[in-house]
Amino acid sequence: MSLGEEQIKRIHEKLQQLLKQHAAIQKENQQLKADLENAQKQVSQYQGTAESLKQQVSILQLGNGEMSENDKKEFEKKLNTYIKEIDRCIAMLSE
Repeated sequence: MSLGEEQIKRIHEKLQQLLKQHAAIQKENQQLKADLENAQKQVSQYQGTAESLKQQVSILQLGNGEMSENDKKEFEKKLNTYIKEIDRCIAMLSE
């Protein structure tokens, strides 16, 4: 084999190796994207659960009379926000 043919053969082998690495990296990238999406969904679910638990704690504290004045005001603001949202939804349904 001539020197030129050997160089072409080595370049071809290296190109094949790079193509295999590229395919493996693309596959890994897709897997990482799927993992990230799943993790983001989990975080969203956990945040919803945490918010729900915070609301339950606030309600229990209010029921037991353990809330400070600031906590009561904050709880009242949340209730007013919920009531406004419910009123807005009712108004939209009435249209």
